[in-house]
Amino acid sequence: MGSARQLVEVVARALADDPSQVTVTEAEHRGVAVLDVYMAPGELGRLIGRQGRTAQAIRTLAQVTAGDRKVQVEFRDGAPRR
Repeated sequence: MGSARQLVEVVARALADDPSQVTVTEAEHRGVAVLDVYMAPGELGRLIGRQGRTAQAIRTLAQVTAGDRKVQVEFRDGAPRR
């Protein structure tokens, strides 16, 4: 699943004003790979896009990259919890 995570991270960093603030975590939940994308506060709108089109495109790319596995991409504002 690492390739889907890497793809999402590259796209998120390309869209961010401050790429160093982008963090992508990966977890497994009920057989689905969950990718949480954390952006700096206030930058989440860049990743979601108008009417969610950019977010949907990122989700589609992640699913295509993952192949037969299910992938869920969640977008979060701020830093991940420790």
